[in-house]
Amino acid sequence: MTKKLLSEQTVVDAARRGEKIIQVDRETIVTIAARDRAKQLGIKLIDKNVESNSPSVPPTGVAQKSGAGEVIAIGSDHGGFALKEVLKPYLQTLGYQVVDLGTYTDESCDYPDYAYAVARTVSLGKASKGIMIDAVGTASAIVANKLRGIRAACCCDEFSARSSREHNDANVLTLGGRILGTELAKSITKIWLETNFGGGRHKRRLEKISDIEKGLQL
Repeated sequence: MTKKLLSEQTVVDAARRGEKIIQVDRETIVTIAARDRAKQLGIKLIDKNVESNSPSVPPTGVAQKSGAGEVIAIGSDHGGFALKEVLKPYLQTLGYQVVDLGTYTDESCDYPDYAYAVARTVSLGKASKGIMIDAVGTASAIVANKLRGIRAACCCDEFSARSSREHNDANVLTLGGRILGTELAKSITKIWLETNFGGGRHKRRLEKISDIEKGLQL
């Protein structure tokens, strides 16, 4: 059955029409960005399949036990292709909806094409987070961080994965397909996806990053 995507832009369009409620069902994939914007704009997301006062989606900032349908964009170049093919079914077992943006073979290709595709999908709110894999991970992080609103982190261990989410609210994870073992890559990915942003002093620092990104003087 075809899934429906509720993106941040859908919420913004509804607000412009003066709508205060958006109905979703079990076949609707609601992005994290859409949830955040709905909260900001005072729009309620109502599950039309549930006749109760319970919210249809978990409130922002509350950890989910599993992916619960959250959309993850994933991509790789030839150096990360093998690991991407391993991580895709693993993410699905955790409950995530996976959007594979390529590459689809292990033939040589250019990592900027796929890192850009993953980052842009996240920046447009079509996925809540992205994962990009090349040989080492650094190159793809450089590409992804060129897009406004993207905070890409290259993580080689569990500590950096947790820190990049808790302290930096990273929304794109880059991995090295030729330097990480399969099980470590899975562990890094799971921790990264399940760690929430800490807020507090970290929020103030992110706001300064945003000012730099917008070209404002600090």
